[in-house]
Amino acid sequence: MTSRERIDAALNFKEADRIAIHDSPWGTAIERWHQEGLPAEVGPIEYFGFEMVGTSPDLTMRLPTETIEETEEYRITRTTNGAVVKNWKHATSTPQTLDFLIKTPADWEEHKPRLEWSSDRVDLEAVRQTEKAAHEKGKWFQLYGAFGYDLVQTIIGSERLLIAMATEPEWVEDIFMTYARLIVTAGEELIGAGIEFDGAWVWDDMGYRNTSLFSPNMFMRYEFPAHKLVYDFFHSKELKVILHSCGCVKDLIPGLLKAGLDCLQPLEVKAGMDLIELKKKHGAWLAFMGGIDVRAMANPDPAVIEEEISSKISVAKKGGGYIYHSDHSVPDNVSFQQYCRVIDLVHKYGTY
Repeated sequence: MTSRERIDAALNFKEADRIAIHDSPWGTAIERWHQEGLPAEVGPIEYFGFEMVGTSPDLTMRLPTETIEETEEYRITRTTNGAVVKNWKHATSTPQTLDFLIKTPADWEEHKPRLEWSSDRVDLEAVRQTEKAAHEKGKWFQLYGAFGYDLVQTIIGSERLLIAMATEPEWVEDIFMTYARLIVTAGEELIGAGIEFDGAWVWDDMGYRNTSLFSPNMFMRYEFPAHKLVYDFFHSKELKVILHSCGCVKDLIPGLLKAGLDCLQPLEVKAGMDLIELKKKHGAWLAFMGGIDVRAMANPDPAVIEEEISSKISVAKKGGGYIYHSDHSVPDNVSFQQYCRVIDLVHKYGTY
């Protein structure tokens, strides 16, 4: 079977020849793997046979970027959304945001016009080439995009956004729906130009350790309309949608299902997301992607990762509805040899 057929089967709750395989190693992990045996001219997508390829239009405010400060250890830059962020040079981590351009509803109204769609948000010829190469290899080709809390907190700040959700509802509703409509417009334009997507993979981090960042009621008020708009659009094109949402989002699943979500990823174990529990509770309606603990991958005892994979995949793969992925992304404490074993075990226990 091709990757397209394998992933489509999983998302339609059908068993294929084996479960589909995809993952997201850190850049520093890839650097390490090249030093430990991964051929220099080959990336992990090709070497391990990851099965998804995607493209993302520019959904930012497209402001000029600049380097504000640079040392041997870090670089401080201004992003295309006007935020000032600090990135460490020799480690992969979440950037530290130091300042924001958008701090008030007035700031938002001033800069919101920058989010209007225009054709130069995407290099259509490059997308065509990516699509052609992906489909020639039988890969599942998807549209990427972020919206909702995940994206907005990078533009106005987490604390400011959470407070605004309680005190300035109209502002929050407008921001969330503006970005949701931008993804829908991007999809309409690309599909209208003849791009044949197999589905969409959208991002909206809404969880923290052991709980969501806001209540299910807040989700229904602010997130639900945006999610439903996005899912309804792709479903109207007969395309499935995968949602990346970090942390513990168990309490938000009923709302996500009501909005029409097809597949949830990445199921962070350390945040309390249990693949087997979720499969048993929601597996008749919701597909899952991820849930394999990266801490077990890094454990020096090979029995630990085998138990992790064998016990979870044997349950998750039944009746389709599961795609392999780490429970977020693969860090650089996982060696090349350890990760090769991970993929071997996924093939072993993921075959039908």
